[in-house]
Amino acid sequence: MDAAQQEATARARELQRSWYGEPLGALFRRLIDDLGLNQARLAAVLGLSAPMLSQLMSGQRAKIGNPAVVQRVQALQELAGQVADGSVSAGEATDRMEEIKKSQGGSVLTNTGQTSTTGGAPTVRRVVREIQSLLRSVAAAGDIIDAANSLAPEHPELAEFLRVYGAGRTADAIAHYEGHQS
Repeated sequence: MDAAQQEATARARELQRSWYGEPLGALFRRLIDDLGLNQARLAAVLGLSAPMLSQLMSGQRAKIGNPAVVQRVQALQELAGQVADGSVSAGEATDRMEEIKKSQGGSVLTNTGQTSTTGGAPTVRRVVREIQSLLRSVAAAGDIIDAANSLAPEHPELAEFLRVYGAGRTADAIAHYEGHQS
């Protein structure tokens, strides 16, 4: 690698640090280790080609261009934390990775022109996952819990919402959603 390439790689890694909190090579290697993946499986879950993942890891590319992929990265980071703290088993993690792989990203407020797999209205699961994705794209689970704890004395319903959707399991969020429909 010549000096210009080294400089471009260093610049890309600094941009990654400012955009994602750390260089993507370190972030992706941690996800691979924490979730027991290889690069090809990580690329598949994220919806990236293996060469694109490699370019992001090596600093040949700085930015993830697809917002849905960024949301999948955030979801995998959260999942890795849950596996590490024991709140999600390895088997559950495998199932969750399949959900993450299938997620479209975006939010309930965006109209991507895509319909749900049933072809009709979005399913409760999809709506709940969109709410979770939106909240989790704004803050990490620990920060959401801190915010919920701050709100709890004055606004217990909002605190519960943040805990359930921002840091809880999808099944619990679905039950909450269904319990609050008129």
